[in-house]
Amino acid sequence: MGAVDPHTPVAQGWLRASHRKLDETLSTEYRPYHTHDENQLLTPGEVVKLHVEIWPTCIVVPQGYRISLSVRGKDYVYPGGVDQGLSNMKNPFTGVGPFLHNDPIDRPPGNFGGDITLHFNKERQPYVLVSIVPPKR
Repeated sequence: MGAVDPHTPVAQGWLRASHRKLDETLSTEYRPYHTHDENQLLTPGEVVKLHVEIWPTCIVVPQGYRISLSVRGKDYVYPGGVDQGLSNMKNPFTGVGPFLHNDPIDRPPGNFGGDITLHFNKERQPYVLVSIVPPKR
């Protein structure tokens, strides 16, 4: 259960691909920092590398359990229905709390309604960095 939205995933991360430019000084192996100072538009068919930060979180995963990663070109939506949210927030909760990326001016469907293609092969391997804290002895 999330702190605000009861149906939120364990952790989330967002990155608009046109904002993929990294600040090389602030970025680390474990945490990318994006400058957000220019729009690097995508060209159909062009392959670009993205470093997407997944917001830090802390959970204990019991032995034998699994975690999974979902990559999508839109916000996560909890499949079990909508929660009415909090009285001081205008939107019901769908799994991402108050964070919605559906403003028709900032995110016009003509630009953001297409297919997402992930490119990977032997030379282009996707990866996720996960910190594992060893048990106390």
